[in-house]
Amino acid sequence: MAYKSLSSITVLDIESLGIAKEDAITLHQSLTEIIKSHGDGTPATWQHISSSLLNPELPFSFHQMLYYGCYKDFGPDPPAWIPDPKSAALTNVWQLLERRGEEFLGSAYKDPITSFDDFLKFSVSNPEICWKSVFDEMNISFSKPPECILRDSPTGEDPLSHPGGQWLPGASINPAQNCININGKRGLNDTVIIWREEQHDDLPLQRMTLKELREEVWLVAYALNSLDLEKGSAIAIDMPMNVKSVVIYLAIVLAGYVVVSIADSFAASEISNRLRISKAKVVFTQDLIIRGDKSIPLYRRVVDAESPMAIVIPTKGSEFSMKLRNSDLSWHYFLEKVYSLKGKEFIATEQPVETFTNILFSSGTTGDPKAIPWTNITPLKAAADAWFNMDIRKGDVVCWPTNLGWMMGPWLVYASLLNGASMALYVGSPLGSGFAKFVQDAKVTMLGVIPSIVRSWKSANSTSGYDWSSIRCFGSSGEASNVDEYLWLMGRALYKPVIEYCGGTEIGGGFVCGSLLQSQALAAFSTPAICCSLYILGDNGHPIPQNVPGIGELALGSLMLGASNTLLNADHYDVYFKGMPLLNGKVLRRHGDVFERTARGYYHAHGRADDTMNLGGIKVSSVEIERICNEVDNSVLETAAIGVPPSGGGPELLTIVVVFKDANFAKQDLHQLRISFNSALQKKLNPLFRVSQVVPLPSLPRTASNKVMRRVLRQQLTETNQSSKI
Repeated sequence: MAYKSLSSITVLDIESLGIAKEDAITLHQSLTEIIKSHGDGTPATWQHISSSLLNPELPFSFHQMLYYGCYKDFGPDPPAWIPDPKSAALTNVWQLLERRGEEFLGSAYKDPITSFDDFLKFSVSNPEICWKSVFDEMNISFSKPPECILRDSPTGEDPLSHPGGQWLPGASINPAQNCININGKRGLNDTVIIWREEQHDDLPLQRMTLKELREEVWLVAYALNSLDLEKGSAIAIDMPMNVKSVVIYLAIVLAGYVVVSIADSFAASEISNRLRISKAKVVFTQDLIIRGDKSIPLYRRVVDAESPMAIVIPTKGSEFSMKLRNSDLSWHYFLEKVYSLKGKEFIATEQPVETFTNILFSSGTTGDPKAIPWTNITPLKAAADAWFNMDIRKGDVVCWPTNLGWMMGPWLVYASLLNGASMALYVGSPLGSGFAKFVQDAKVTMLGVIPSIVRSWKSANSTSGYDWSSIRCFGSSGEASNVDEYLWLMGRALYKPVIEYCGGTEIGGGFVCGSLLQSQALAAFSTPAICCSLYILGDNGHPIPQNVPGIGELALGSLMLGASNTLLNADHYDVYFKGMPLLNGKVLRRHGDVFERTARGYYHAHGRADDTMNLGGIKVSSVEIERICNEVDNSVLETAAIGVPPSGGGPELLTIVVVFKDANFAKQDLHQLRISFNSALQKKLNPLFRVSQVVPLPSLPRTASNKVMRRVLRQQLTETNQSSKI
């Protein structure tokens, strides 16, 4: 819809949004004063509106009126949040640059905000200096220090095994030991985990101190050793992300074994695949998962997967729902034989940095998922991203609804514990008001989200009445986000920034993100990650100049600390490097996303390269189309754009699959909606684009990591079109 400029907004306009007349008058007066001081439509105008005028109790339509009115003539990427120097001065990066900025940049250094981009460029050309500085800041402890931070040519090795060089050669470390160390960031009595279970939303929060966590982890590590497994053996975790699964995760790593991450949502066949690929010797699981009034038999799935020995944890307050196999152990029996050691320190197994510590899996939709090993270096990358971009520090409370089966589960463990923060775990669905209450009660300071969760909150107004003012920033990953939904999200926490974060399991973190020292635009990334280089490939397959706007498949510089250099069930070089261009003698790393760099220097994600379609000879991303279609009508919850080949051959036909907010979609006028989609796409994207059909579905097919499976939709619609012609 068209919005008025701020100076054109009247009291009646504000009243029309359901705001009482007296309040509308007061709001209009405040708005007028802000315009007098800062202009009709500048970033400073919006900064003052969002910080002093708006609050979560005001209708979101009023927030939209002011945001879009302020930036009516601004163009793309208007800043939704601008760093305040007083708050910025407390951040990790500001303090690092204030101490060492001149050392890094010489006389070119001005101040942390002005010199931030220059520091990022310095980090790419001087990764040794920057990573050593970050490790020092984070109090990372090596049992055997590295010979250097980066070595270009591994001695006696095939250079293809380390295309970007070898990180931390000669070093040994145990990342779990670093998680439970006592250091300047925390003491034994500091809280390290805060949690609540969904079925007990009315009870006080539960808390675990560092002393309690250490003792729990040590005991499980002793019990693992009593199984007489060879060091380096793979041990699976197929559980919800709760306190016990975190303790088990840390104990496996502490004792020198390898975690196999399996999401608790998987069916038996998927569990079996992952156990087979990883050659897991043991699997930790629960008898049941309690979700609301439902009990999901998790142990039964593990049995059906024909797992090796299972160690089974009874759901709190329940007996085992079924008899265990003879080869399996109860949690109680597993710990009983070493219980006399409770409180005795377990000496961590220190191993070379390239030793595997965790096997995770891509969420591929066909065939076996890629098995991606994390080494002892990868946790350092995850925690450094949190330190650098989300500004996680001592005393923070970090919450990100996830599971150990996906990279953000281990990321959350390391991002919080290696940075002296508390991890906040809600054991249950994050979609309802119970989770919103947990965020309030735990005083979460960094809340991680994925866009589909935000969409659900906004649609159901799940956060209404809860105080999220303790949040200092949001993190967002997993999908391309939506401007209106994230404007709404920021408004729930008095306009704290959203730090967009994009990476991958094989990277152990992000390659592009946001920063609290830069202005943040909605649904946009403001910076490459520290020491990372991004390249957008042009039509000729080679990088376009880095400071030039453009769109194309993204490639990454090969120098990324913590990134994978092997796959268990595929050729790593073929997957990530084969056929990629050389730049300055280094082969670029394939990522597979389509990215855009805008004239204002922001980056936008446009989905996977294989989620592009050819419409009338024009390549376009599904995500680009979906962003527009999602905003066409208030009845639309989400869409998927699919290029479907006609049954008789010829150019792809654009089909929009729609999920409506109202499950009874039979009453929707699909013809009129198709007209509206066409109008919006032709006006905002390309006048030649035309929607061929609109297909309603109750939900979109997704991978277990919540990515839309457009290829599945494309196949289904293609088959439907073909059968209708028979």
